[in-house]
Amino acid sequence: MSRALQRSEVALEASAKGTVGVEAKAPPNADFFRQPLAPILTALGVAVLVVLAISFARANGLIAGLWGAGGLAMAAWLRSGRGLQYDLGFGVLVAAGVFAGEILAGNTLWLSAVFTLSNVLEIVLAVLLARRLLTGLHVDSVHGLARFLTICAIAPVPAALLASGTVANLAGQDFIEAFRIWWGGHALGFAVIGVVGLSLRKAHLKLLKQPARLAEGVGLGLLLSGACYALFSHLSMPFGFLLLPLILLAAVRFRVIGAAWALLVVTVMAIGGTMAGHGPYHQFAIEDRALLAQLLVLLGYMPILLVAALLEERDQLMQRAKDGRLRAERASAAKSRLLANVAHEIKSPIGGVIGIGELWAGGHLGKVSDSQVEMAQMLVKTSRQIEALTHDLLDVARAEAGAVKVDLRPTEVSGVLEDVRRSMMLLPEAKGLRIDVIADGDALVAMADSQRLTQVVGNLANNAMKYGASGGVVILRAEWRGDRIRIEVTDRGPGLSEEKQAQLFEPFNRLGLDRSSVEGHGVGLTLAKRLVELQGGDIGVHSVAGQGATFWVELPGV
Repeated sequence: MSRALQRSEVALEASAKGTVGVEAKAPPNADFFRQPLAPILTALGVAVLVVLAISFARANGLIAGLWGAGGLAMAAWLRSGRGLQYDLGFGVLVAAGVFAGEILAGNTLWLSAVFTLSNVLEIVLAVLLARRLLTGLHVDSVHGLARFLTICAIAPVPAALLASGTVANLAGQDFIEAFRIWWGGHALGFAVIGVVGLSLRKAHLKLLKQPARLAEGVGLGLLLSGACYALFSHLSMPFGFLLLPLILLAAVRFRVIGAAWALLVVTVMAIGGTMAGHGPYHQFAIEDRALLAQLLVLLGYMPILLVAALLEERDQLMQRAKDGRLRAERASAAKSRLLANVAHEIKSPIGGVIGIGELWAGGHLGKVSDSQVEMAQMLVKTSRQIEALTHDLLDVARAEAGAVKVDLRPTEVSGVLEDVRRSMMLLPEAKGLRIDVIADGDALVAMADSQRLTQVVGNLANNAMKYGASGGVVILRAEWRGDRIRIEVTDRGPGLSEEKQAQLFEPFNRLGLDRSSVEGHGVGLTLAKRLVELQGGDIGVHSVAGQGATFWVELPGV
């Protein structure tokens, strides 16, 4: 009792220590003041992107055609942490970064405040929607990516309304045009930079340690950058058809992260070059150029992300299937070891039981009555059935483990069938049953292990005798089928439905006859299948319910 109390006290003390430890240690990234680095760096990055967007991608004097600051802030916010205190601190720093960028880019104080409010509004909305709708923040599946792109399309709408209304009132610009450019640029920034930020994993950094893959990625990036430069620089060369296959190649080789990086490169160079008056849309007005460049990326190149996500899903399914197959193989190996161990443990004592039963039935242990003799004989019979089962279990386990060796030699099949017939005729169950052997053709010689082939045909014949005895006849037939020998065991019993035929060779499956008077354990056909395959042959069944069954084995002929 004292030891039990001591153990209880120790457990309570450990539990108390664990509880205190949990309270003392805050969850990762939950306390803003303990994790300030990510928000500070994000705010600096946001300020830089705001200045670049306004300086190089401004479409109509006030609103930029590409806005990467929102995408960076959203991805960093979602990846770095959460919690009320953390979210408030992160939001304040992001707002400061946006406002600083607006001021540095030359916007007025009032306009900078409105644009900052609009930007923070759409970033917060995007973060809230992603946390609510994006399971595990995964964008590497078609379902997850589709949800994320939907979030990217919805989040900028309220901000676009606010900002467009402001510039329409203060600067007299067209509301619809301002809304269109704001929504397109900000949705594009969320989608392109957000996918890069959310899809990047530690596993991708392993590419840095793989020179061949790293060189492939760098080479593909240089090709893509060169094609974009030729298309959207002052060269304005008509090579637009090159971009789609290059982005698709990035998706095929590097999946979502590759397609996202390729799309980021294309988007930056396409929007920037178009706003500078280069590329295929240089002859249009600047507002129309912004719209056409946005549509080119959104409708022309963005769908490749879905292709990459589909490939990523396929990879994940293949990996799951591979893992499942390995688990199944390990489970099968463990099952085989268990069967072998159980069979070995049963084999020795059952031999002793058989010996005692035979001595008892023969009267060697003292005078016995007729009923005692009958009981002893039943004991011996049951024990021999268990002994036969142990041998079958051992053979199945050895076959599955690859430990069964076969000695393939030219084997006279007719002799094997005749041996099986004679052994069957000695069984009590064969009383009143006709067993025929038919050999169609001469020199029916197969390349087989005669002992294992006899075991296989014996199993099939015993099943035919047990399950098809109502037909009154079992036929053992051998014939040539091309360059192979076909052995058939036919009965005229009740036959098998198609559903039962599909389950025949499953171990321990007796097709619903577990409680019938027919004896069996459901391992004979499994063992027969393994032994036939080891001899380079095939096994199967043809049956129609109510018309009997024919089990067949085909082996290479000589």
